Amino acid sequence: MESIVLFLYRRRKPLSLLLVSLAVVSTLVWGVRTCQGERMEWRYVEPFGIRMPLHYSIHGIDVSHHNSRINWQRVRQMEAEGIGLRFVFVKATEGATLVDRQFKVNWKEARRAGLQRGAYHFFHPRRDADKQARNFIRNVQLEPGDFAPVLDFELDRGVPREKLLADLRHWLEVVEDHYGVRPIIYTNSHFYKAYIRDNFDDYPLWLADYSRQHLADFRTDRLFFWQHNASGWVDGIRGQVDFNVFVPDSTRIREVCL
Repeated sequence: MESIVLFLYRRRKPLSLLLVSLAVVSTLVWGVRTCQGERMEWRYVEPFGIRMPLHYSIHGIDVSHHNSRINWQRVRQMEAEGIGLRFVFVKATEGATLVDRQFKVNWKEARRAGLQRGAYHFFHPRRDADKQARNFIRNVQLEPGDFAPVLDFELDRGVPREKLLADLRHWLEVVEDHYGVRPIIYTNSHFYKAYIRDNFDDYPLWLADYSRQHLADFRTDRLFFWQHNASGWVDGIRGQVDFNVFVPDSTRIREVCL
């Protein structure tokens, strides 16, 4: 690249040099992003019943009472084509009072099976944000090595934008103050663009998007998890399961843990 700029400098006016140099840099950046997308290898892994993004090394799932009773030892032991499950996010609470009826069992047994675990709260936009935060805190005891608390945000229910943003921030701040770690925000692409981007950019992000083939064009270094499929199969679990990957280099996983 230095030789290109030198060549231009000898043959262009300063303004032209600046414009052409910017074009060269933009082209190189585009090329890097394109190559990153092309390097993403997807392969259908029959035991899991879905195509898996093999570019990533840390795979996991998320569950709730909808998955019924789970045999966690079978979940942990499952492996296919060198892919095993290393983490799980478990639904803990919803709204101001609800506790997932399988949470206590799932929370205990996932840890016993050797899976790294995290707990999430399903946020109701028409419920009191403070009561929702207290509901989570009252029912979830996190330990060192667990993932940071997760705010599951995927509904707006017609609540005015400014009120909804204020309520989300209140939940996040109350929970962070209690656990001493910044919560993770789970949301889909639509709600990310509508509410999270430019408002909560300093929070770790867990993105649900089943249409993407790669994340090369997703411009945030706070994207830690990607829920890429909701139709997988896992030994020990009845019915289909959400599949996720840890997006950054594995050395960064401590950034989103207690």
